[in-house]
Amino acid sequence: MSEIQFANNYSDLSEETGARSGFQFEFTCARCSDTWRSNFTPFAPNQAAEWIGRAGGFLGNVLGGAGDAIGGVGEARWGTEHDKAFAAAIEQAKAHFHRCPSCVKYVCDRCWNAEAGLCLECAPNAAVAAEAAFAAGKVQAVGEKAALEGIHEGKHTDVKQRKQLVCPDCGTETGGAKFCPSCGQADGG
Repeated sequence: MSEIQFANNYSDLSEETGARSGFQFEFTCARCSDTWRSNFTPFAPNQAAEWIGRAGGFLGNVLGGAGDAIGGVGEARWGTEHDKAFAAAIEQAKAHFHRCPSCVKYVCDRCWNAEAGLCLECAPNAAVAAEAAFAAGKVQAVGEKAALEGIHEGKHTDVKQRKQLVCPDCGTETGGAKFCPSCGQADGG
């Protein structure tokens, strides 16, 4: 078999036995973690074996033996059919994912910068980056303004007068209050 792509960002949802026997694969974007699933491909031999086996339980051992025989054929073909279904799923997934030549991760259409031919991790959208920088600058400016206001307010705080921050009686934090909020003890004990 040729190179297996999507080596670490897919899940095999296939079921080998039972009435829901078949192949399906889920592929995940390496950037946003959104997923895309391939079409479900039923695996008829194992589905038939299940249904014949169930019918055999009602009608006797004749059908049950036929179900076992069909199941044996299915088990022998499972691996080959699984590989074919996986290859087909990869071909389907290629229509939904792009491999970034810079970081070599597979990303979905929403995480792909088509103009740059790279994922948005390696080549962010300029308009989005500008808005993010604007918001970050705004937050920084508000922080600086608040810090300056705190400095101004702090200049008017009396730091010569010492404050009891913990009640000497019960150990509760008082925050410098004249009386303990827990036991009522006056500041200074």
